[in-house]
Amino acid sequence: MGNFTKWIGATLGWSFGGPIGGILGFIFGSIFDGLSDQVPASKQIPKYSGARGGKADKSQTTPGDFEVSLLVLAAVVIKSDGKVNKSELEFVRRNFSEMYGRERANKAFKLFNGIMEKGNIPTRKVCVQIREHMTHAARLQLVHFLFGISKADGVVSQKEIDTIKRISVYLYISNRDFDSIKAMFYKKTAYNPYVILEITKSASEAEVKKAYRTMAKKHHPDKIRHLGEEHIKGAEEKFQAIQKAYETIKAERGF
Repeated sequence: MGNFTKWIGATLGWSFGGPIGGILGFIFGSIFDGLSDQVPASKQIPKYSGARGGKADKSQTTPGDFEVSLLVLAAVVIKSDGKVNKSELEFVRRNFSEMYGRERANKAFKLFNGIMEKGNIPTRKVCVQIREHMTHAARLQLVHFLFGISKADGVVSQKEIDTIKRISVYLYISNRDFDSIKAMFYKKTAYNPYVILEITKSASEAEVKKAYRTMAKKHHPDKIRHLGEEHIKGAEEKFQAIQKAYETIKAERGF
């Protein structure tokens, strides 16, 4: 238990407050006895009394904040269709193992199981807290991961898509960004490089090139490097999908 609480106390920042902190507090109170005696006083989970005033410093998001946000939203998506699929849970465990290593992933999955067992998750309040503290690039990465979860069992239900869409709206992710990331996961049946670059087939050559530069800048892995090297792989996957879409259009048009 000591190692677990040390990991929690050392890796989280703003997640200890707000609705996410409330979820953590519920889990710790239900599962882990004596947590408050082992976590530093500066990291105690306060009661949530509504949104805080003032602008947050989004550069202060820690890898742990991103990790917990991802776990909470992953639970929302997995439970959205009324059933918990083992392949989706395995996707979360496998990706966390690849990103963080087995030891840290095991701790994260212990926390994830507690989140999954919790009843209603205040999705909108959670997303408001995330968008107040997390950069746009990091929020895009969250949506990318959520689509990966929905595709893990090979069948993406409409409820899952609707849930990710709702989360995206709460996170202030535009419809174009949402459709672009979604298109990255449907290459086999409806691959559309134009949607990925957020343009239409009527776009001129100059507009295609401009769209590529804009998307490459928006999704560049360096945008989330402050979250730790473990999150760069997912960002690189998006970046490569954008490059492939551009190369596909170039080959199609011959320029």
